[in-house]
Amino acid sequence: MQALPAGPAPAPQRQLLVGATFAAMAMVMLMGAMLAVWMSFRNAATDLGESFVPSGVTIPEVPTNVMLIAFVGLLVFVQWAVWSATRHDRGHTVFALAITALMAILIINAQAFVYSEMGMPVADGTYAALFYSITGAFMALMIIGLLVTAVAAFRYVGGRDDTALLTAHAIYWYATATIYAAMWFVVYVTK
Repeated sequence: MQALPAGPAPAPQRQLLVGATFAAMAMVMLMGAMLAVWMSFRNAATDLGESFVPSGVTIPEVPTNVMLIAFVGLLVFVQWAVWSATRHDRGHTVFALAITALMAILIINAQAFVYSEMGMPVADGTYAALFYSITGAFMALMIIGLLVTAVAAFRYVGGRDDTALLTAHAIYWYATATIYAAMWFVVYVTK
């Protein structure tokens, strides 16, 4: 009597990737709606012949441009972490995750510098309320991304070769970079 052959391996469950994609789309929709409200208020002020930006408020453009450029580096390191993990290269994966965290801290620091240089009170009108709500939501996304990076690094250093987690991590950062690019153009460039 012969034993039956083993059945096919079960299909891989991609809950982490699907969840990361849904979270990324939710982030994009939230920030897209906030930017649409911004543009609506800006267009209403322009139609009345008024300036949307209050007098005396200047946004330092160098740190906002540095943040945009820093996202390019951050995405390179995020993708490097995924690439290294698929090749089971622990050293480079951990290094790429550490530099990803460092780049995220750089971006958070640059946004904090923008706040300090503007010196605009939060309750200073419509512009201030919209500015701080949009950039504050972005800062929250950055802090969450930093936590996601820490969890991914902790799990990877702990011995789990979980490339799905690092891919989900990359999806999160790609969505955050896309959000910042839109925010940079709408809030910082076109004002």
